[in-house]
Amino acid sequence: MKTAICQFKTPDDEKSGPELDLPLDINPQQLQVLVNDILRQEEELPYSFYVNDFEIQKTLNQTLKKNEISTEQVVQIVYQPQSIFKVRSVTRCTSTLPGHTEAILNVNFGPKGRSLASGSGDTTVRLWDLNTQTPLKVLKAHSNWVLFVCFSPDGKRLATGCMDGKVNIWDPFTGEQLIDTLSSHRKWITYIAWEPFHQNPKCNHLATASKDCTVRVWNVDTGDCKFILAGHKSSITCVKWGGEGLIYTASQDRTIKVWSAKNGKFLKSLEEHGHWVNTMALNTDFVIRTGPFDHTMPNFKSDKDAQKSALKRYDEVKGKESEFLVTGSDDFTMFLWQPKKKRTSIKRMIGHRQLINQVCFSPNGRIIASASFDKSIKLWDGKTGNFLCTLFGHVGPVYQVSFSSDSRLLVSSSKDSTVKVWDIKTKKLKNDLPGHLDEVFAVDFSPDGQSVASGSKDRLLKIWKN
Repeated sequence: MKTAICQFKTPDDEKSGPELDLPLDINPQQLQVLVNDILRQEEELPYSFYVNDFEIQKTLNQTLKKNEISTEQVVQIVYQPQSIFKVRSVTRCTSTLPGHTEAILNVNFGPKGRSLASGSGDTTVRLWDLNTQTPLKVLKAHSNWVLFVCFSPDGKRLATGCMDGKVNIWDPFTGEQLIDTLSSHRKWITYIAWEPFHQNPKCNHLATASKDCTVRVWNVDTGDCKFILAGHKSSITCVKWGGEGLIYTASQDRTIKVWSAKNGKFLKSLEEHGHWVNTMALNTDFVIRTGPFDHTMPNFKSDKDAQKSALKRYDEVKGKESEFLVTGSDDFTMFLWQPKKKRTSIKRMIGHRQLINQVCFSPNGRIIASASFDKSIKLWDGKTGNFLCTLFGHVGPVYQVSFSSDSRLLVSSSKDSTVKVWDIKTKKLKNDLPGHLDEVFAVDFSPDGQSVASGSKDRLLKIWKN
């Protein structure tokens, strides 16, 4: 029997146990038993295993051969814990909810997965009751298309932005407007980002990006604009409020700029794209979105306890390295960055044949999914940017993608009027969800893993469950 000397390591490069002489035909299940034994776990935990960033899917030998890795030196096997809880795939439409009179442009679940909001071309925002799957409130204050809806990380506020450049802050439980309309932007709102919970448990600051080339940072208790981020020469397409005190902005001027979240000071510009930058994502997006709440839905005695939980969840995903940022562009390429560390990219990611509409990190930060007008979704390694596979199935441009909270499933929406669910492990289509009568512009997987919401040009919101 052929063997190789192997050393188990954590993702942070720390050795676990001694060097072992392992048979080359060992599989992931056997490796899992071995690692749990080495770590002396009371309860067996699931792990995935990698050699040189290539996952061991069948046997160690197959991975070494396929990627031409020599066994003459010690083989370093990196083990990463998988989520203990498992989200079940959605398989059927449980509710078709009419009400909007124009296309639904954006849907967003609250951080606990118990609230749902949708924004539409009919100028209204609707809140939906997920228990009864019926309309809850209709929010009327906008005078043009509602382009973006976004819950705060504590779930107590909802921010909405429209084509007139106005931003409204609502109480998602009563449907009441909390402050006067924020109306300093001169053109439409393209993106909204809340300050991370672990930095501010009050959740009273947010950043709004606009086609007027600026980002404004607001205090939503008072309605005051704290500062303006001005420096882009063209429309800002996306803003992200990172967990390390940085704000990232992407623009049609082909640059990504990095700012201090404390005072709005410009820090650096990332300039490698050849066309409009349409989208970006952080490897910590999911934990920033959900703050202190995980699948156990804990109750906290104080804001301090909740903040500790949010910081712990953030640190677990981020690890010892600084945040990773991925950007997608009209130039058909993506770039992977570590903006706090350096100004140049880690990897140029090529393969799409048309513009990239959206990029998204899995909740554990290990996988990147990209949705493109070339009708495909591609998966990439979240640390190296290496290409993993292409998911074919849609027959029209793919508009949005969203991961399940356990990082095992991906849901996508397309111009072809379908929603599809993909299995990340097998890298194959798991469920095809037809039912919409027109293009599906928006899709979101609830953070609690219970349901998927999709919004379409057919003016219908659909809820999908197992």
